[in-house]
Amino acid sequence: MISKMSDDYEKIRLELEAISKYLYENPEVGNEEYRSAEKHIAFLESKGFIVEKAYLSIPTAFKAVYDTRKPGPTIGFLSEYDALPEIGHGCGHNMIGTISSGAAVLIAENLGELGGRIIVLGTPAEENNGAKVDMVAQGTFDDIDLVLMAHPANETAVEIECLAMEAIQFEYTGKAAHAAACPEKGINALDGVIGLFNNINALREHILPSARVHGIISEGGIAANIVPERAVAQFYIRAKTKNYLKELIEKVKNCAEASALATGCRVEVSNYEKSYDNMVAAPLLNQLVKEKFVAAGIKNIKSGRSSLGSADAGNVSHVCPTVHAMFAIGEMDLAGHTRAFADATQGDFALDMMAKVTRAFAYTGLELLNTPKLVEQIYHEYVEIREYS
Repeated sequence: MISKMSDDYEKIRLELEAISKYLYENPEVGNEEYRSAEKHIAFLESKGFIVEKAYLSIPTAFKAVYDTRKPGPTIGFLSEYDALPEIGHGCGHNMIGTISSGAAVLIAENLGELGGRIIVLGTPAEENNGAKVDMVAQGTFDDIDLVLMAHPANETAVEIECLAMEAIQFEYTGKAAHAAACPEKGINALDGVIGLFNNINALREHILPSARVHGIISEGGIAANIVPERAVAQFYIRAKTKNYLKELIEKVKNCAEASALATGCRVEVSNYEKSYDNMVAAPLLNQLVKEKFVAAGIKNIKSGRSSLGSADAGNVSHVCPTVHAMFAIGEMDLAGHTRAFADATQGDFALDMMAKVTRAFAYTGLELLNTPKLVEQIYHEYVEIREYS
């Protein structure tokens, strides 16, 4: 099977590399990935998948299905293809969807008498307003047994820890006045924002070391001689669990209210992006994927859990077993969200890893379709873990 899978990959290698290269050369940011999605759709349709475009009325989302019409598990693959503003594919999403589409096609071409379904979900805007959040809320994953995806990185790891995250905006309103002639008649909204930052910095001593609170001033006034009547700060607040995240959010909101009280401003609190959940582990599924990584010739797989910030795949992991693996595409000092990272996706080492991960996921999917009892074991173990996540 391993040699046949390698041969089958060679038949689609040029198509997959062409998709990755096209996305690299034509990056599209979240919710604007029209050409990127179409590249994946065209490839999957050409291989016999039935594709629903603009899935859930999300213009750049899709759902591609290969159905054997026979009983068996349903395996999902997550496809991301959004780029970063100005930097392009500095997070390597041009490779994520390519691996998912490629693995799904390899499974479909090697099913034989096996039953079940293979689904590839095109999930836009992971970097800024993840579509997976809406897909979870609308039941997309309710009839999917497990989900796989792989993300380029500077190291290879299967067990990933994603932090729960909430994106919160603090909008301070004060009162404009001439900053030199009559500052006493004004209320400085920027002071409210600066007070918020100072309060949060004081709070840092008393939060868990694993938590993160980081933000920017997105609006701070219009001219130095006008007391700012409006100022806005945007923060990401992250924690290992949803419960601690809720606790931390309340503390940060108290910091905001205290600053408003001290400066005489009003503050409005809102979410400016969707909230992401922490990643629920699926150890049996992780172990199976790790075995297939080794079988595909992947080396230097990191043991233990590796941190990956926050991702909307975390939301998926709260409704079904999910693997969000990482695979190295360069040296350890290669930094994500850089132009150098985007360029690395086109190197020979990265393309070789893309081939190996694609085959590994295909091996994984075929074994799961061939052993439905293993799928049940993975789910039962996952449910027990989810209860405490």
